[in-house]
Amino acid sequence: MHADLDCLIRLSHIDLFSESARRRIADHPTLVQGLDTRLASATTALEAARAGVVENKAARGAVEKDLAMINGRLSKFKDQLMEVKTNKEYTAMLKEIEAAQTELRRLEDRLLERMLEADDLAARQKEAEARLADDKGIIAGERAQLEDETTRLERELGEAVASRAKVVSTISAAVLATYETVRARRGAAVAEVKGGYCSACHVRLRPQAANELLRQELLFQCESCQRFLYYGAESAPAPSAGPGA
Repeated sequence: MHADLDCLIRLSHIDLFSESARRRIADHPTLVQGLDTRLASATTALEAARAGVVENKAARGAVEKDLAMINGRLSKFKDQLMEVKTNKEYTAMLKEIEAAQTELRRLEDRLLERMLEADDLAARQKEAEARLADDKGIIAGERAQLEDETTRLERELGEAVASRAKVVSTISAAVLATYETVRARRGAAVAEVKGGYCSACHVRLRPQAANELLRQELLFQCESCQRFLYYGAESAPAPSAGPGA
């Protein structure tokens, strides 16, 4: 293999890794923010569930207070019923008692609804508490993984920078300048040939170009995307059999 091509392949691998590592590191703050948002959402859900329980308790207390008042009125009306002296007063008192009993039944129904609602709200609160506890553990683990990954990628990126400097020092200035120009335009400046095609732009090599590349005596660039081309160990075609073989 041409000496510069071997270096270009190694340089391309380093650059692709470095770019990927930098993007991943740059994504970490957004990923951490996403974890914070998940935790905040679970916390808000629990706060809402607790607020519902408190509101329900207050509403039940209000209904119970009204019930006590109605029961007090009924007791008073029944006492007064024994003291009325005319049929008109008696009839009027019965209407008051009937109205109070109707209101009493309405309030009892409302209290039952609130009590059933209280059971549901308590279950929701318990579920929200369990979800928050689970989320805290999961998010803490994911946050630790991100921190570990950041530390590892930064270390590996530093090693890649040092390796790149060594590889660059072995490549001729003209070839390196071409490599950097193509990389700036294409993102990657080296591509493997697979099945007779440039694996990057998927343009087929001319037979003559493929033969020249196979000899590996010269650097060869894709006529379409200008990337430096090479055959990998498994992608190179088998050599043709010579005469008389």
